[in-house]
Amino acid sequence: MFSQAAKTTARGFIRGLSTTAQNNSRVAVLGASGGIGQPLSLLLKNSPLISELHLFDVHLTPGVAADLSHIETRAKVQGYLGPDQLADCLKGSEVVVIPAGVPRKPGMTRDDLFNTNASIVATLTEACAKHCPEAMICIIANPVNSTIPITSEVFKKHGVYNPNRIFGVTTLDIVRANTFVAELKGLDPARVNIPVIGGHAGKTIIPLISQSTPKVEFPQDQLEALVGRIQEAGTEVVKAKAGSGSATLSMAYAGARFAFSLLDAMNGKEGVIECAFVRSEETESPYFSTPLLLGKNGIEKNLGLGNLSAYEEKIVGEALAELKGSIKKGEDFVKNRK
Repeated sequence: MFSQAAKTTARGFIRGLSTTAQNNSRVAVLGASGGIGQPLSLLLKNSPLISELHLFDVHLTPGVAADLSHIETRAKVQGYLGPDQLADCLKGSEVVVIPAGVPRKPGMTRDDLFNTNASIVATLTEACAKHCPEAMICIIANPVNSTIPITSEVFKKHGVYNPNRIFGVTTLDIVRANTFVAELKGLDPARVNIPVIGGHAGKTIIPLISQSTPKVEFPQDQLEALVGRIQEAGTEVVKAKAGSGSATLSMAYAGARFAFSLLDAMNGKEGVIECAFVRSEETESPYFSTPLLLGKNGIEKNLGLGNLSAYEEKIVGEALAELKGSIKKGEDFVKNRK
């Protein structure tokens, strides 16, 4: 299901370089000094796809930018500090990646993050709507099931909404599914493709093992355990870090993979496919993650759910109520925001 471009990007990371030809793109990272932002910015700096890398945060960005600027790759790095410099960071940006926000801690759900991160995402995406309304907006900040509806409603308020350019980055779910299946089957994870649909929290994360490339099969009990592990993999990391943070390095990798696929497609590469949480008519949920064919203007075609097994149909059905609730929560937040 996934494009060769996406998998080439994954293998390119192993060698420490993106394998795609040189291009000129300006990318902004909002929240660049945080646990995800710093390694994400490092990976982006390493890419020949990017000519200008703008880093924004409310602390530390001059130092992060100075550090990255010494790396022997072509992207010119500039740091922007605080709200007064946000507009300058965003002007002319073609892709904006937003990992800003507070991380999960033990005992917290993604929904617990809502109050803090909703305000952060609304403020940052409002600036995007004003200063780079045609940019591709890639939201990493959780809870993605709510922050994407927030972003959409903010862009609607400013009259610049284009659903083909707003993405909830769910790529880490795909990366985890590929890795866990490869471990169980003794495969090279860079050559495993598992679509993951639905949302980006708990039971809304729906890995389609039946659509795996190469084809794999598991007994039902092992399949359910695997799906459960993929759904709760973020909690696995939060617990392992024992209060010191959440999944930052793997999320940075996944965010960079998505950004590179998007830049490839914007630069004219054909057949680039990634899953993302987007405005959708594929189910009764108004937003839903499915494989997307990416192009110069963002989403070229939603490839839908494909053929599901009976078990997959069941867990899709079970996810819809939670998903719709999270979406409404995000939409209501913007409606009630002063």
